[in-house]
Amino acid sequence: MTHAADHGAQAHAGEAALSAMPDVVDNVAVARLYGEPLFAMPRDLYIPPDALEVFLEAFEGPLDLLLYLIRKQNFNILDIPMAGVTRQYLAYVEEIRSRNLELAAEYLLMAAMLIEIKSRMLLPPKKSAEGKEAEDPRAELVRRLLEYEQMKLAAARLNELPQFGRDFLKAQVFIEQSLQPRFPDVSVVDLQEAWRDILKRAKLVQHHKITREELSVREHMSMMLKTLQGQRFVEFEDLFDTSKGTPVLVVTFIAMLELAKETLIEITQAEAFAPIYVRLAYSLA
Repeated sequence: MTHAADHGAQAHAGEAALSAMPDVVDNVAVARLYGEPLFAMPRDLYIPPDALEVFLEAFEGPLDLLLYLIRKQNFNILDIPMAGVTRQYLAYVEEIRSRNLELAAEYLLMAAMLIEIKSRMLLPPKKSAEGKEAEDPRAELVRRLLEYEQMKLAAARLNELPQFGRDFLKAQVFIEQSLQPRFPDVSVVDLQEAWRDILKRAKLVQHHKITREELSVREHMSMMLKTLQGQRFVEFEDLFDTSKGTPVLVVTFIAMLELAKETLIEITQAEAFAPIYVRLAYSLA
């Protein structure tokens, strides 16, 4: 009797607990709020109307939607069944118009155009003044659809091309300074001062002898390259022969500038106010 009484008390307690739960299917909690089971959605919970909307198909405009309807059903774009396509198009426009009137504005303009074409197709065709048959009311729409499809396919092909930052990244290699020494660039002011010093020395040893001499910049470029050949560094002043006069010095300096412009030689300086050196740019020495 005692065991039966205990069993009856436990059953009564279980029934009381079940009766306290909300009347929901299987008493399964739909969520947990602060650790407590939630058996039904709160009635005072505000959910914005647009929060649960899902667009299964995203279109970029009226032409995109119209082309989608035609291609999805394998219609001949040159012979569009206006009744069926217009009906499906209006159904989609009505769907988005009920949610977003601003978005539906441009779609409504195309809908009006489809209805106009459909109505014109119901009327008997009129011949032109020259006796030719009137153009198909769908011709302009077909032309716009074909042009849009071509641009869309071209954009898709461009999107398939590898793009920097999306499909590949630029490789970067860092080289230690000890492995590849970098000499400071020579400033224009230092180069001018060195050139003035060469001219001053030339004036001290110049001879008052007037002669006519044809000087070739290319020839002096070749001579300078031969002088630098096999040399690691040659001091700037050693490339000028001050005993040959100012004209030769000028041509030699122009030849040096041309070689530097063509990146055949490098003009470098270890530090500020240090001697200027010249070497072959392609020398491995």
